[in-house]
Amino acid sequence: MHEILEKDVLAPGIKKIKVKAPLIASKTQPGNFIILRVNEEGERIPLTVADYERDTGIISIIFQEVGYTTELLGRLEVGDFIRDIVGPLGQHLELEGFKKVVCLGGGSGTALLYPKVKGFYEAGAEVIAITGARNKELIILEDELAEVSDKLYVTTDDGSYGHHGFVTDILKDVLAQEEVDLVIAIGPVPMMKAVAELTRPDHIKTIVSLNSLMIDGTGMCGGCRVTVGGKTKFTCVDGPAFDGHQVDFDGLINRLNYYHGEEGHCQLEKEVNK
Repeated sequence: MHEILEKDVLAPGIKKIKVKAPLIASKTQPGNFIILRVNEEGERIPLTVADYERDTGIISIIFQEVGYTTELLGRLEVGDFIRDIVGPLGQHLELEGFKKVVCLGGGSGTALLYPKVKGFYEAGAEVIAITGARNKELIILEDELAEVSDKLYVTTDDGSYGHHGFVTDILKDVLAQEEVDLVIAIGPVPMMKAVAELTRPDHIKTIVSLNSLMIDGTGMCGGCRVTVGGKTKFTCVDGPAFDGHQVDFDGLINRLNYYHGEEGHCQLEKEVNK
C-alpha cells in the first residue's frame, strides 16, 4: 500500500501525485516506469516515474485521465492509498557522452519527457527542450523544464501561447541552426513518427518512448510487442525507449487501436452504474 502525500492538478484531466516508495526512488533512473493497481480488483497500468527524491523516498507520477483506471486514480485524494506499485521497470536511458540534446514533448508526453531533460542537463549536456499542446491550458511543467534546460520553446496548436504550430516546426528550425547529437521525442505516436522522419535524412540519433499497452511488465505476456528494425521487441523489458528510425510506427498505431472497443465498453458500464 502506498499513501498519496501530495496531489496537484496540472491541467484539465492531467494530475500529479507524490507517493512514498523508498525502494523505487532509490533505484529509478530517467526512462524507468512503474506499474500500479489502484485497488485489489483493478487493472495494471504503466506510468513513467516523472521525478524521484532519493533522500525522502518519494516518487512523482503524472497521468492523464483517459480511461477508467486513470479516472479512478484521479479521484483519489491525499491520505488515500494505491494498492500496488511495482518498479522501477524498463531500460533507463544512457545519459553520458552527448554534447547537445533536443528533447520534445507533446501533450501529456511532457510528463514523460521531464525526467529525461533533467537527466541530460545534470549529466552536462546542452539541452534544448520543446514542449507543445493543443492550447495554453494544457501546457504543463513549463517552469520545471525551464530550470533544467538551456533553451525552452513552447508551442500550441491554436496559437494561444508560444509558437503557433507544432513542436516539429521548432525542431526544423533548431536542426537548421544547431549541430545536434541526439533527439528525444515523447508524445502522440504521429508526432514521434514525424520527428523520426525529420531527423532521418541527416542520420541524427533519435530516441522515441513507446509507452504502448503493457500488462505484466516482465515480457511474459507479449501484450506490448512492437516491431523495431524488423524484429519483435517488448516495450516493457526492451524499452520503452527505442531507435525512432527503426520503429514500425504504422504497426504500432494499429496495435494501440486494438482495445478501443473494450475500453469503450468499460466506460459505458461505468456510466450505467453511476
